[in-house]
Amino acid sequence: MAEAKMAGRTRLNALRGAAARITTPLLPDDYLHLVNPLWSARELRGRIVDVRKETADSVTLVIKPGWGFDFKFTPGQYIGIGVLVDGRWHWRSYSLTCPPDWTDAESRSKRLISIAVKAMPEGFLSSHLVNGVPEGTVVRLAAPQGGFVLPEPPPAKILFVTAGSGITPVMAMLRTLDRRDTVPDVVHIHSARTAEDVMFGAELREMHDRHPSFTSHLHLTGEHGKFDLARLDELYPDWRERDTWACGPLGLLDDIEKHWAAADLSDRLHVERFEVDRSAVGQGGTVTFGRTGRSVAIDGATSLLQAGEGAGVQMPFGCRMGICQTCVVTLTDGHARDLRNGMERQAGEKIQTCISAAAGDCTLDV
Repeated sequence: MAEAKMAGRTRLNALRGAAARITTPLLPDDYLHLVNPLWSARELRGRIVDVRKETADSVTLVIKPGWGFDFKFTPGQYIGIGVLVDGRWHWRSYSLTCPPDWTDAESRSKRLISIAVKAMPEGFLSSHLVNGVPEGTVVRLAAPQGGFVLPEPPPAKILFVTAGSGITPVMAMLRTLDRRDTVPDVVHIHSARTAEDVMFGAELREMHDRHPSFTSHLHLTGEHGKFDLARLDELYPDWRERDTWACGPLGLLDDIEKHWAAADLSDRLHVERFEVDRSAVGQGGTVTFGRTGRSVAIDGATSLLQAGEGAGVQMPFGCRMGICQTCVVTLTDGHARDLRNGMERQAGEKIQTCISAAAGDCTLDV
């Protein structure tokens, strides 16, 4: 008798489970995600389709973006990338190293992007991407942004000065010029500790040999110490006539800014500072819900709507896809970032909480 009752309960629970699965409402984005994780209207996503070794401590990641990615970015810009590691989303920003609307000859996929990552001793995510991320990993993306770019058309005479992973945004510029086969008079001075540490070394040598107008100057700091900017007059006497783009460690950039200022050429110098400019992208923070007084710390991939619901705050919501505007509240302090396109919102603006994340500590009027 007891066995019959137990069997009956098992069948009833199975029926309840089936009914729940049938009747639980799924939003359109949920159905899309079941078909393909890249088909999301809530956020930008991508899939890592190739991991290519560049040096002992750096790789190129080739990524197939999902719906909504803007392939018309400008060479030199960067993207934010979010990777799920041990149940937590970690965000960092990396320069795009490919030309816009790039199709990789080594892949069957169309319209790809690439970034290059160098493992840093203090960089948890960079070390994971270089040493542990497998092909097929689905990542979150922030839209391309940044003003360290070449004008269109590019100047007739250009000087690039880079060191270490600072070569990455310049590589996108060089590859774009190379693909157009319209390389102007370009001198590229790049510093690395040894020849084995030069990212894209073989490609730079090949471009140097193929384009008479392109000079690749590699400076090995392990043998010669840091590059002496005073040598520019000796090596490239026309450096003052060139528009200059510089990217690398802060010490190098500080020296370059002083050297160009002394020559009264600051208006012809463009500098990209990784440590300062990029740390805020998708950084997360502590979100305070002003009317309730509750606060919660979140990462840069968690929406403000999810944060509020997780903290027990009664949040307005509707489609959860950034369409219906039901979830709109006022940002009373701090900054928030749109997960779809990377646009930053500031205090006083109304934001859609379902597709916005914290860009540092912020407060919502809810």
